[in-house]
Amino acid sequence: MHTSLIARIAGVIASLAVLAFAGMPIAARLGWLPGELSFRVFMLGALLGAVALVMGVMALWATRRASGRSGRGAALFACLAGLAITGVVAYSAGSVAALPVINDISTDLEDPPAFSALARVPANAGRDMGHPGEEFARQQRAGYPELGPIELDATPAAAFEQALAAMESFGWEIVRADRERGEIEATETTATFRFVDDIAVRVRGRGPGARIDVRSKSRDGKGDLGANAARIRRLHDALG
Repeated sequence: MHTSLIARIAGVIASLAVLAFAGMPIAARLGWLPGELSFRVFMLGALLGAVALVMGVMALWATRRASGRSGRGAALFACLAGLAITGVVAYSAGSVAALPVINDISTDLEDPPAFSALARVPANAGRDMGHPGEEFARQQRAGYPELGPIELDATPAAAFEQALAAMESFGWEIVRADRERGEIEATETTATFRFVDDIAVRVRGRGPGARIDVRSKSRDGKGDLGANAARIRRLHDALG
């Protein structure tokens, strides 16, 4: 019995899709590949998954009983692998579809906390560490209207120590902690692709208490899939 060529091709594409889509997050997390490279291959895997699904359906037709061709197993594998990958992609895309495509979030859009020490690290050489401005601010107000300063019934000095302790408990890497200026800079490395995001925290007195403003910025990508806003909420919840 002649083996269907399209079934063989579909099986190969599906195998590559699974390897890229499932393997790249593991490779990045273990440090085998740089995060940016592994993410690009991961996205290629998502594309190959869609191709495998289409070709798998075609291969099922090509290997129907009346065709006299073998390769049904490869066709089924391509369909199932492609369906699983495209299903995960569709679900993930749906969950973040309404989020703004921005990667710099601040609780103070009029005077965002500035990066000082982090602006001088080699990884940020040549990057503009200033806030992107009104367009990002407009999108943030629409996408995350609930984000605002953290207000504590504590002295600025006590609020600073609370914020610093919370950030350390999260495993964020503290780069600068200036008690006199009430400023903290830190980084967080994402668990999957090991992307590094920059964080600036500013503590100021406000009436009898303290106001804490937070800014979180991704180094890579145009959007952040809501990661920076979630990071600010995490600190807010820990202190609030």
